[in-house]
Amino acid sequence: MALTGAPPMYINTPLALLHTPAYMTGNHDSFTLEASHMALSHNSFIRGFNSIYQQAPRITVSDSKDFIGYCLAWHACVDEHHHYEETKLFPAIEAAVGEEGILDGEVEEHAAFHKGLEAFKTYLVNLADHESDFSSAKLIAIMNSFSEPLYSHLRSEPEVLLALSRFSTPERPIDLVEIGSTAGKQSLTPGFIFNVLPVFLLNMETVEFEGGMWHDVFPPIRGMMKWILTRGVPLWQRRQWRFSSCDADGRVKRLAV
Repeated sequence: MALTGAPPMYINTPLALLHTPAYMTGNHDSFTLEASHMALSHNSFIRGFNSIYQQAPRITVSDSKDFIGYCLAWHACVDEHHHYEETKLFPAIEAAVGEEGILDGEVEEHAAFHKGLEAFKTYLVNLADHESDFSSAKLIAIMNSFSEPLYSHLRSEPEVLLALSRFSTPERPIDLVEIGSTAGKQSLTPGFIFNVLPVFLLNMETVEFEGGMWHDVFPPIRGMMKWILTRGVPLWQRRQWRFSSCDADGRVKRLAV
């Protein structure tokens, strides 16, 4: 039952979530798993996008500075993810499969919505010290301008990774999960952990999604480290992380506004 006057629960709109290849096929080879990890990461970006889209019209002057910070963290998360792919993940995959340029199509897709992402960032950065001028209509118009190419890419990229299984042979096996894990560890910095990672982890719903099959599985962090990253780190700049779609337990929550 909805609480009178309370903000609404987060819902998956305007962008729909992606099902993982592992859930759809029941397979658990390294290509299916890494493609599924990519889909799960993309779902975090999607929930972040949706949480911004849904809350923007209800942002008041007192909320605007924190909300702008949340939006910029989401932008940094998506932008740094694509930088990681282009500089670390894709080169490592291409070296493993022996086909230079095989992922150039993914880089081209990044470029298709880069202008819109930069317009999103520029609008928000230019509001520094003028946060009361924030306009949800302007922000949403910018988001609408790049949502289609962004979503098309998020939806198709896991299938591209899945198709790379054709390069793995008994004589030359390829462990795509290991490649992804190694590349990912190279991208973690203190600045990323404190200023960006919370927007990724707090938009990651794992308790109910696909029957909970990914809960405590992906992201691959457990125990004390999970507590630190989902509950401890977000205490830094906690007012901006309140706009996320999920809580630290991986459940969809009521929105902040």
